[in-house]
Amino acid sequence: MTKAEKIKKFNPNSLGDKNAGIFGLPFTTAEAEVIIIPVPWEVTVSYADGTAKGPEAVFDASFQVDLYDPEIADAWKIGIAMDEIPTDLQEKSNLIRKKARKYIGLLEAGKDPATHSGMKKTQTRVNSACTFMNLWVKTRALHFMQRNKIVGLLGGDHSTPLGLMQALAVKHKSFGILQIDAHADLRDAFEGFEYSHASIMFNALKIPQVKKLVQVGIRDYCEAENELVVKSKGRIKCFYDRDIKHKQYNGSTWADICREIVVSLPEKIYLSFDIDGLDPKLCPNTGTPVAGGFESEQVLFLIQQIVESGRTIIAFDINEVAPGKDDWDANVGARMLYRIANMVARSNGK
Repeated sequence: MTKAEKIKKFNPNSLGDKNAGIFGLPFTTAEAEVIIIPVPWEVTVSYADGTAKGPEAVFDASFQVDLYDPEIADAWKIGIAMDEIPTDLQEKSNLIRKKARKYIGLLEAGKDPATHSGMKKTQTRVNSACTFMNLWVKTRALHFMQRNKIVGLLGGDHSTPLGLMQALAVKHKSFGILQIDAHADLRDAFEGFEYSHASIMFNALKIPQVKKLVQVGIRDYCEAENELVVKSKGRIKCFYDRDIKHKQYNGSTWADICREIVVSLPEKIYLSFDIDGLDPKLCPNTGTPVAGGFESEQVLFLIQQIVESGRTIIAFDINEVAPGKDDWDANVGARMLYRIANMVARSNGK
């Protein structure tokens, strides 16, 4: 059956078919315009575990998402499909995570990997495993990009999209990153792990094609990270959560602030969305929740303004969704994934 035949036969108002693809859609990765790469990885998380289970949980919750999008007529026809969850990668994450957790415990107890041979060995093994993961992501992303697909990555912790950014650097001469997050993630090899989830943007800035990093909603960061922003000569622009709130208290609207954010962005944008950028009531089980943050519709409004500005979101990620005892976090993650994927496709003329 062709894609056109599937569209004609499909009823977007019916109950989500769990035998179908993500969101109950009937499309294969060959037919869909947007491909979601699941990366069940959380080796370097420094607080709570669980994000490696995010891709599967979001997939399972996606069948409860209604497909009507108030901004894009018949958005479901664009086609979203999720690549297979790599169980071997998840098993590797689980194995190395156990060692990393023990290492972090020793670090918190005051032990030094420079003088502790076991810690040094673990540090090396973790860095090697993360290098493997990054290469896997880059290879998988390029596989779909070479087929003219729009790629979205579903983590896993926030270390997971570096390979996707590296893949984009193969295709694009320059682009910027829009990071929606509670944390700056600008630490240099946090806890001794080169590819830590807390170092993702520090590592992204090593990519020459990344000309600008615009951070939005940051509310938990260290002095060294702040200094890096200040000394970046404009390469990093940060819209801190505190400053956003204070502007609103003084009369600025969210629309006003969004215009400031959009103007600071280049024409090509990679969107990196850590779910802890939201108010933690929306995803309380995320790895490192922080008070403050956005409502879901605020984030979607900002992305809509970017699309309407004529800029192109060349790829995106959603990460740090960790399922709790119920489906709430995954439910929120699935709805954000659907709306964002639709708008990213629209920005690419789909």
